[in-house]
Amino acid sequence: MSDIVLAITGASGVAYGLRLLDVLLAADRTVHVTMSPSAGEVLRLEQGIDVDLRAISVSDLMPNRPQHANDANIRYHHYQDFKAGIASGSFRTAGMVVCPCSMGTLASIANGLSSNLIHRAADVHLKERRKLVLVPRETPLSSIQLGNMKTLSDAGAVILPAMPGFYHQPKSIEDMIDFVVSRICDQLEVDVDLTRRWGTA
Repeated sequence: MSDIVLAITGASGVAYGLRLLDVLLAADRTVHVTMSPSAGEVLRLEQGIDVDLRAISVSDLMPNRPQHANDANIRYHHYQDFKAGIASGSFRTAGMVVCPCSMGTLASIANGLSSNLIHRAADVHLKERRKLVLVPRETPLSSIQLGNMKTLSDAGAVILPAMPGFYHQPKSIEDMIDFVVSRICDQLEVDVDLTRRWGTA
């Protein structure tokens, strides 16, 4: 099963989600993308990219990226479309990532509030015992937020904060982004060679 769900929400750090999408498509995975309205705002503020949430393509999200044949593997779902396959446990996937994951989205998932497709798809992955990776990008963290993270970790989710390492001696922001994306891909069992691993030359 090669299908992976990628939800992009309204936390700062949308570059992580875009890079992850690029890497998953390059790995020939079918990626089901959904995006919250707040994520659309962050995309505009941080990347200067305006999108129409009613219909999004790879070229909309990454306008400066050369097109590739694997770009046909993207499937976009509106955040209010509960008819989408990813809203049902009968639709099989290899996992889901929320990247970046806002604290509001994290709280909604932790409390089972399936008020949009992002929350519902995450809830499906938890109940079906499939891989759910949440990539929060917030600091500092309140006790409420930490409690929500523990609740989700206890329920089987992987909490993978966007905390780049430095032992690989990053030379650019892109190197730091790739560190986090590489760790996400490890959780999804997607083989990538984005950064030097600890213990390797």
